[in-house]
Amino acid sequence: MLVTEKNAMTEEIEQLVEKYGSKRSSLLSILQDIQRKHKYIPDFAQQEVARLLDIHPVEVFSVISFYAFLNTKPKGKNIIRLCQTISCDMQGKSAVAKSIERELGIKFGETSKDNKFTLEYANCVGMCDQGPAMIINERVYYKLTPEKAIEILNGLK
Repeated sequence: MLVTEKNAMTEEIEQLVEKYGSKRSSLLSILQDIQRKHKYIPDFAQQEVARLLDIHPVEVFSVISFYAFLNTKPKGKNIIRLCQTISCDMQGKSAVAKSIERELGIKFGETSKDNKFTLEYANCVGMCDQGPAMIINERVYYKLTPEKAIEILNGLK
């Protein structure tokens, strides 16, 4: 079965290389597509991407570790990233963070047991004038209050 999974992953990555090209400049696009589909980039995928792009596996890992939105470990179905900039702090981020943790029963940096939610902090989500802000998967929410954050989470459950 492991061989079948590896073949499926290899075929998937080969299709991505066909789509984006086999140059080093295609690396980020390929990794983003793998991330979108699997919610993380498995070790085997990293090795295959390196092999197919003819680059060292360390280069692949360094790109993944540089970008906060790429992961090497499985995450929940819904990845919640709360902005932790000083402007969001000043606009009530702490109360929002506590309400989210309380509602989901997990702390930031953790994934729920049912793999529905992962909580993370983001260095900036680009909404400094409308904080506190968070991103759930690829959707941005802003001007959060503890109550508004809970309402959003309840819509995901």
